[in-house]
Amino acid sequence: VVPGETALAFYKAKNPTDKPIIGISTYNVVPFEAGQYFNKIQCFCFEEQRLNPQEEVDMPVFFYIDPEFAEDPKMAKVDSITLSYTFFEAKEGQHLALPGYQ
Repeated sequence: VVPGETALAFYKAKNPTDKPIIGISTYNVVPFEAGQYFNKIQCFCFEEQRLNPQEEVDMPVFFYIDPEFAEDPKMAKVDSITLSYTFFEAKEGQHLALPGYQ
């Protein structure tokens, strides 16, 4: 991905069980210092997703890397950024805090 250009990536999620599951995804950017330059335009994260038994879905994330990334001397040796997701089963009454909010 070229800093400043938008990109679309798809993540696969599969429910390997025989019961429906409702979950929520959170994301992580590595290296941590590059996270400030990662900007989600549209994402499935922090929204409940229902997966039926044995269902496999592609979940899109539309994003860009801030062009200032290329100008930051601390990022000079960073040649790759890894975006990963963790899918948690949603429990009744459990709420995940949104980043940056109390």
